[in-house]
Amino acid sequence: MALRTNNTLLDGNFFTYTGMRSLINSPPPTNFTVTKATMAEFPALNGQSVSYAVLEYPAGSLFTQRLQAGDMFVFPKGLVHYQFNCAKNHSAIAVSAFGSAAAGTVSVPFTVFATNIDDDILAKSFKTDVDTIQKLKAGSNLRPEMWYSNF
Repeated sequence: MALRTNNTLLDGNFFTYTGMRSLINSPPPTNFTVTKATMAEFPALNGQSVSYAVLEYPAGSLFTQRLQAGDMFVFPKGLVHYQFNCAKNHSAIAVSAFGSAAAGTVSVPFTVFATNIDDDILAKSFKTDVDTIQKLKAGSNLRPEMWYSNF
């Protein structure tokens, strides 16, 4: 039997995560929500190189591939991606598995627009004009805490 760091014996409770129970019979979300099971919430994941998240999308939110119930879609590691549920009256749920017990996210707008990169260079990189870059910067949430997060 495994031991906790304080040398007490582990039982089945340590290896059971109940944090997803809140999803059962819950009403559809009005905002994008994430229910996660990372090492912080579920210490039994320590050393397992895996974590999970259930992503709930309200009706009318975006994702790039139209999926049918039961479909699976893989985002390669590090691939910039987004999702939007286009159904007007139905929420959507995604279950994510990560190759780390402490997975996180990186905000693309912050890493691109909250830098000292000259607007002319950004405009050339995105094949647009400086006006568009400035509008994107103005509309982005560029708070430092949005740059990287462990969900």
